[in-house]
Amino acid sequence: MSTSNEQDKDIPLREDIRLLGRILGDTVRQQEGDAVFNLVEKIRQTSIRFHRDADASARAELESMLDALSREDTNHVVRAFSYFYQLANIAEDQHHIRRSRAHLVAGSSAREGTLEHALQLADEAGVSNDKIRQFFNDALVSPVLTAHPTEVQRKSILNCQLRIAQLLDARDRIQMTPEELAENDENLRRAVLVLWETRMLRPVKLSVIDEVANGLSYYDYTFLRELPRMYGRIEDILGQRDDGFKNVELANFMRMGSWIGGDRDGNPFVTADVLRQGLRMQSQVAFSFYLDEINRLASGMSLSSMLVKMSDEVKALAECGPTSSAHTEDEYYRRALRCIYARVYATAENLLGQPVGREPFFAAEPYASAKEFLADLEIIHRSLATHGSGSLTRGRLRQLRRAVRVFGFHLASIDVRQNSAVHERTVAELLAQARPGVEYLRLDEEARVQLLLEELATPRPLSSQYLAYSEETEGELAIFRAIADVHRLYGPSCVPNAIISMTTGVSDMLELAVLLKEVGLLRPHERQLDVNIIPLFETIGDLQDSARVMNRLLSIPQYSQLLASRNATQEVMLGYSDSNKDGGFLTSGWELYKAEIQLVDVFRQHGVRLRLFHGRGGSVGRGGGPSYQAILAQPGGAVQAQIRLTEQGEVIASKYSNPDVGRRNLEVLAAATFEATLLAHPEAAPRAEYLAAMDELSDLAFKAYRGLVYETEGFEKYFWESTVIAEIAHLNIGSRPASRKKSTAIEDLRAIPWVFSWAQCRLMLPGWFGFGSAVTQYVEKHGQKGLELLQSMHKEWSFFASLLSNMDMVLAKSDIGIASRYAQLVKDAALRDAIFPRIKQEWETTIQWLLDISGQKELLDANPLLKRSMRNRFPYLNPINHVQVELLHRFREGNEDDRVRRGIHLSINGVAAGLRNSG
Repeated sequence: MSTSNEQDKDIPLREDIRLLGRILGDTVRQQEGDAVFNLVEKIRQTSIRFHRDADASARAELESMLDALSREDTNHVVRAFSYFYQLANIAEDQHHIRRSRAHLVAGSSAREGTLEHALQLADEAGVSNDKIRQFFNDALVSPVLTAHPTEVQRKSILNCQLRIAQLLDARDRIQMTPEELAENDENLRRAVLVLWETRMLRPVKLSVIDEVANGLSYYDYTFLRELPRMYGRIEDILGQRDDGFKNVELANFMRMGSWIGGDRDGNPFVTADVLRQGLRMQSQVAFSFYLDEINRLASGMSLSSMLVKMSDEVKALAECGPTSSAHTEDEYYRRALRCIYARVYATAENLLGQPVGREPFFAAEPYASAKEFLADLEIIHRSLATHGSGSLTRGRLRQLRRAVRVFGFHLASIDVRQNSAVHERTVAELLAQARPGVEYLRLDEEARVQLLLEELATPRPLSSQYLAYSEETEGELAIFRAIADVHRLYGPSCVPNAIISMTTGVSDMLELAVLLKEVGLLRPHERQLDVNIIPLFETIGDLQDSARVMNRLLSIPQYSQLLASRNATQEVMLGYSDSNKDGGFLTSGWELYKAEIQLVDVFRQHGVRLRLFHGRGGSVGRGGGPSYQAILAQPGGAVQAQIRLTEQGEVIASKYSNPDVGRRNLEVLAAATFEATLLAHPEAAPRAEYLAAMDELSDLAFKAYRGLVYETEGFEKYFWESTVIAEIAHLNIGSRPASRKKSTAIEDLRAIPWVFSWAQCRLMLPGWFGFGSAVTQYVEKHGQKGLELLQSMHKEWSFFASLLSNMDMVLAKSDIGIASRYAQLVKDAALRDAIFPRIKQEWETTIQWLLDISGQKELLDANPLLKRSMRNRFPYLNPINHVQVELLHRFREGNEDDRVRRGIHLSINGVAAGLRNSG
């Protein structure tokens, strides 16, 4: 039960939701007329009555109204409810910011997920300053943004949302006069009107370059300013707690990554030209930011040499260009910054082939690297610090210096990714041309490894410009040549990683090494490797085999010597999405955990640092869930101060489109990595009986999941007819096809649309199916003691607790009643009756066991914030699901009116917005 005090704290949230809801209602009335407004309002009130009172007559009335909607009214209703969620999401985010500020103002103890809290825990555990310093020197925390085939938000919509958030924030922070409040109200109404009149759907399918542009918007919103600000805050916290950290600048432990423009796995539209263009676009964003910041710095840096001392370095720097005015001749800092501006401008023009920003007063030589640019900023910093103006080194100059260190001229590191089968075919063709008689594809694994090692021992390339190759091989060689080119332009940090999807053996990694050698990114005689070779283990079988594969690889002297040039650090990527689709939620989570334990052991034996890259999706069905708990739930030794993890889909928008929320989420990643590295139990594995119990549960859950998804006759047909997968496959929401092949097979379907489809019909099946059956059989075998063991695992083992917490969230967002309506879309009644009752039984059993093990009376008892959020939004979410079912029925019966098609697309957008992490 919530206390009255907790409820009082939520009053501002409820007021904000009411305010935005009222403005949206007024907008609907003004734009669409009283009839549409009255219809929307009647549906809203009936839905609330049904949810609040469990009124059966209200449900019947609601369904009758929704089923009878005209095509035009359907779109009005879906849009109205979809925009309500978006506004409710904004209000919730602002409330989190409000509560965080209230805690800080009140001087409350540091909250979980902050660096202050992590440092307090370190003090309590007796962690020395040397270890803390070492952590920040060694650390790498990298959120990696990926293009998402089910991402539904347009940038125009995000811009509207940000404007509304800023106006709400101003009401909170500023004591407004009546006139100012009226102006704020009017601005809110204008912003909501723009939102209502902005097209929610894209008329054409996104290109990869469109996806790059969308991803870059988050740098404008958040990363360029908030990441440097976070560094400064952490440095200040460390300096306040210990004089040894005063004026210490941390190493660049947090950097941004991206797959957008480099992820070629199954996406034929990611080409060498796209990679180059993507990096140019990234670089342009960085240069625009730098030039704007230098201008702002120069305008405020009016210090006179007649009044303050300054270094000879600053004076020399200022002399690089003519004095624009006699009035500023003594303002050496300002003149120096103008020289820096001119050089940055020249650098941008040189690298990008086009001007960026306002033309400088005079021409200057371009910088050879971002390090040279930073060195000039350091001259100004040192002079100010040395000559009594130290406070001026903080603020904008401090943040700009950090931005240059973190973002360089490339902004974010792009990973390239390709399927192992493509590398295999490419190398086979190169070998066939260069060494006639060699039939690489016919060789077994060991013979392949030996042949590839021979090739890696010689600097001789396999390819020749005088030979003709297949289109696929030419495309692969082109991408590697592009990587070599951009390394020369922007530096090696622009594309530092190459990832191999579906890695199954050592030869997969050596094939990539051979391709890197072709373009000089691997130089055998120098024992130099310029790009990290990263295996991605995805299926259950590949996860189980990952430690053996890596042990074999690290045992090869040639490879170990190359690894030395990468700081003796080997990255391994773990695929949450495909392992879940392959084996189900429980087995996927468990096999990932076991793989980490085994990898930690193998890497320890070889004396190589392991860096794990977690391929997490937005949804729990793809490894999602709260990042803080997920990082802390890693086995001991798995987070060695370094971690990378993907950020995808709706999660990117919800985490990083608002700068305050974005900074908080970045800090959460840093704090969790700190705690997992310095405060985790050193033992890699938990108690033996816990491991045995999880093995048994996993086997049982695997059989239940595979039995339904892959072994039930007709399940594939059931899935395609009971979900929106067919419609998602034709949405203009991503550049990547929904399936890897032209088939409807579950095996060929990409994991993202698989999970997204189950979320849309409110079953969320990939996030829980199999758990109920597994626990039932486990307790039948082990009795009450078995249940008590599971309860103790939940209390004592963070991995198991995190697993159940994520499942709790997924089940709370599911609705079996709504799911039953989607099941009615399956035309074969016998097939429907054979499968849906089975799913429903598993859903009910899973919820009951989850409550019994966790000790909760209801779902989300342990997460009151999310429970409140779900309670507020479900009355508005469920009508869209009902409308979607009716539209799908009409569409599949042959009604292909554009308004029906558009209504389906709008409903998909609306449900995704309501759930927030569905893809």
